[in-house]
Amino acid sequence: MNKTLNKAFQVAVSILFWFLVWVVASYRVNNAFLLPSPVKTLRATWELLKTSDFWLIAFNTLGRIFLGIFIATLIGIVVAIATSKVTFFDTLLSPAMSAVKATPVASFAFLAVLFIGHDVLPIFITALLVLPIIWTNVSAGIKGVSKEHKEVAKVYQFSKTKMLTKLYVPSVLPYFLAACRSAIGLAWKAGVAAEVLCPPRRAIGTELYNAKNYLDTEKLFAVTLLTIIFSIILEKLLIYLISKLPIKSNVSSTEVRA
Repeated sequence: MNKTLNKAFQVAVSILFWFLVWVVASYRVNNAFLLPSPVKTLRATWELLKTSDFWLIAFNTLGRIFLGIFIATLIGIVVAIATSKVTFFDTLLSPAMSAVKATPVASFAFLAVLFIGHDVLPIFITALLVLPIIWTNVSAGIKGVSKEHKEVAKVYQFSKTKMLTKLYVPSVLPYFLAACRSAIGLAWKAGVAAEVLCPPRRAIGTELYNAKNYLDTEKLFAVTLLTIIFSIILEKLLIYLISKLPIKSNVSSTEVRA
């Protein structure tokens, strides 16, 4: 309890510190067009939250991003299994994955929009950028299964299902959790950036694009603030749900039951 209270206190102090920095900076700039005050930003944020239209916009963006993450997760797991079993596949796909990680979102967005619609583009960009993270981490988890455990499983003639649930899933899960922590933040950035570059209908990125065009700095800050909050909440929620999966630790070489 003391550790929890101490952590909460530190977080509260940190938030208060940066809030005061914002207050001082806005006071020094003294220009709401360049840097609106926290009060004006929070007022604009509240006005957005009161409208059902904004919640529809937020859910649209959320749906696109989660669909992209889901697609990337499925493909990433399949590719990780294939590259772990066949070295040639790893050699073949590694350059492509490295290129994806190094290429700016804008380049992918402007090229992909020539072939797919604006509404589908954020899904594609999100999946494309999350895929290397899932693949790399799941591959590391698969390779992390020790030879000793594999030998024990062979001796006791584990079925494929038991091999999966007792060896590979427990080994992959910590790596998968790490991938989720990295992927969710990146997915939000990539998805919203794709929406800003190629605005679809009813999207957070479109709201940012319109706020910039109409020089509505308060709304720009408000939408950005809500985007950050949504990202943090969803990351914590998803990590919590995954961590609660009933997965036991790796099978022990001295405690194996066929």
